[in-house]
Amino acid sequence: MLRLMDVLSNAMENKKDKVKELKRGQKVAFIATSVTLFLAVMKGTIGYLFDSKILVADAFHSTADLLAIFASGFGLWLASQKKTARFPYGLYKAETLASFIIGALILWAGIEILKDGYHKLFHISRVQMFPILPVSVSVISIITAYFIAKKEKAVGKLINSQSLIVNASESFLDMFTSSVVLMGILLAFANIPYIEGSVIILISLLILRLGIKNIWTSFLVLMDANLDPELQSEIEEEINSIYGVKGVSEVMIRQSGPFKMVECKIETSPSLPLYKAHELANKAEDYIIGNYKHIESVLIHVEPSREKVISAIIPVKDINGLDSKVHGHFGRAPYFAVLRLNNNNNDIEIEDFYFNEFLGEKKHIGIKVIKAIIKYKIDLLFTSKIGEISFYMLKDNFVDIYKSEEDSSIKEIVENYRNNQLEQITSPHSVEESHIGSG
Repeated sequence: MLRLMDVLSNAMENKKDKVKELKRGQKVAFIATSVTLFLAVMKGTIGYLFDSKILVADAFHSTADLLAIFASGFGLWLASQKKTARFPYGLYKAETLASFIIGALILWAGIEILKDGYHKLFHISRVQMFPILPVSVSVISIITAYFIAKKEKAVGKLINSQSLIVNASESFLDMFTSSVVLMGILLAFANIPYIEGSVIILISLLILRLGIKNIWTSFLVLMDANLDPELQSEIEEEINSIYGVKGVSEVMIRQSGPFKMVECKIETSPSLPLYKAHELANKAEDYIIGNYKHIESVLIHVEPSREKVISAIIPVKDINGLDSKVHGHFGRAPYFAVLRLNNNNNDIEIEDFYFNEFLGEKKHIGIKVIKAIIKYKIDLLFTSKIGEISFYMLKDNFVDIYKSEEDSSIKEIVENYRNNQLEQITSPHSVEESHIGSG
């Protein structure tokens, strides 16, 4: 009950933090929209008054950026709204949908400007006086684009908003574009032919690139494409290292606005009780949410393991390969044979013989042995007897325990196990049968 309350409390805190981050992203996006709108109007007005076709084209480029930034802010605003019965997964993808629509508008604008640039190549105009205002506007645009880009990039990474991060890249590109525009205005004043039309065509190509990029990225997100294979591999590797997980068969990640949704299939022992399987799933879920703050939800499916190779351990009296004899008690065995059992070809591989370094001690030998051998990620234990604490400690670590007769060989034990002739130990032996504290 306490754990459930903690989980609910953490979930509420995470929700508040995410809403706060989304609102911060909205604020940056709408400020950037306002500043970009001002620059677009200024460029368009000055370009029109001074007949600077280059500056007018750059104004269209800024307008395309403005639409992309507005789509990001609008999408983040929708994403921060409460989930409803009609939209139980939230409105996170509204940002993606807005980006897709605006990408199409940007693409259309780029085609129109490309036509104007081509037309301008064959209609060369003369500039009579130095274009002080167009030059000044271009310089202001370069400086402003730098500060917008830095802020968008910082906040975009903080809240994991892909649209803000993309817009930051475009704002950095604006610096280059405005620099080219500045050079184009100066070269046009120097009466260098074809420069004005060439710069306009270059700007149109940049606008087309922005539109195509918006459309393609939005399309991939809307189609639930995996856009982060590195994160997928990282999550799979980390979950597979959780004790009790016998394999991760599938990790699926889909983007939903600024957040990611994860589905994962893990395998564990087929004999694992249902409540333990739930505990293992909760452990994997807690790990993912605790280490990746921009993952909105995690769904873990637990399935019985179909491993071809399993790990087993047997307490033995001597080291004599597969003919080593089983010891009569788990904790007081001088050696432990670590085996790899291949279910396909019935091979038995002895991986190691572990020497029991705790034999001279009087208390909790079994516990100390388990702590030492747990690194082998054991699936099975074959033993004649085992104490209560050791038994429950192994069961908590997802180890199945089977009864083996003292003085049987390793080979005989494994053959009996494969022939389903071994009894599974479901409870430890009584205190009277062991030395108290020996494990």
